Amino acid sequence: MTRDKHRSPVPDRARRREIRAHAARLGVPYSVAARLLRAPAARRPEELSDDHRAWLFAVREQRRFAVRVTDSRQAADLPLGRAAHLTERFPPLRDPALGGTALFDGADRAAVLGVLYAVIAVESPAMLPSPAELAWVAELGEETAVDIACAAPDRAARLLLDGDRGDRGAGRGERSDRGDGGRCGHGGGHWRLWTRVEAALGTAIAGADRRMRDAARTLDREFRTVVLRHSVDGARQILDAVLAGTEAGTEAGADAGLAPGTRVRLADGTGAIVVGARWTASGPPTAYDVRTGGGTAVVGPDDVEPLLATGCR
Repeated sequence: MTRDKHRSPVPDRARRREIRAHAARLGVPYSVAARLLRAPAARRPEELSDDHRAWLFAVREQRRFAVRVTDSRQAADLPLGRAAHLTERFPPLRDPALGGTALFDGADRAAVLGVLYAVIAVESPAMLPSPAELAWVAELGEETAVDIACAAPDRAARLLLDGDRGDRGAGRGERSDRGDGGRCGHGGGHWRLWTRVEAALGTAIAGADRRMRDAARTLDREFRTVVLRHSVDGARQILDAVLAGTEAGTEAGADAGLAPGTRVRLADGTGAIVVGARWTASGPPTAYDVRTGGGTAVVGPDDVEPLLATGCR
């Protein structure tokens, strides 16, 4: 009489299989995937702690080359892909020094970035890299290389957000943005920008470029159904961080740009945290918006000494 042979049950076999599949999907080690799956599934990005945010950056650094190429292809896909890529790449940052607020925040940051890129594509198409250049640089698997290729539209998009601000020479704590509602309920002092966005989306929808036409239709639906003004500051800080990294990679000095979230020491020895940067048509920032215990101020690049960078990745 032969005895039936059954494979001995292995505890948590299904979970181990799930972890392996998750690791393969993300391109991270088994141990990292296990910690990811142990994290609360319902946790929203804006609720992540600084430590968890730093860990997310560390996970990104461990991506396999194939995953990096996929991400860089998305980063090179203007306007929708790049907007989604940057939003994922720079999650919200909460810091006690911010007094209960967050940097890189806002549920519709991707939509804001998308409509900004759409305006650039319609109004200044020559500013965009050629499809061949973007396709080539995307295959390198380095998102920072894509940042350098997209430096012109990134900077132009960032400057669009300054066009309607009433504080062009004042500190962010003193700005006088209009509070009227504006079209589609956006308002927030950017009514001229929203008018340009509406016109650009209409032009793109009526254009001959099918890819841009489809993207514009998607953005137009979001533009008319969500209130983007709550995510403008978050989108601005994302572009500040990208441009700071681009400047650091192209300028001789390592401190060519400081991203929002960077802890600094001011000239008088006061500790502060960078919450924004001031840009011109070229070159590094001309000034920084910093927050201290006493409020928000604008300081020159020579008046800040970086201590710890948490925003630029």
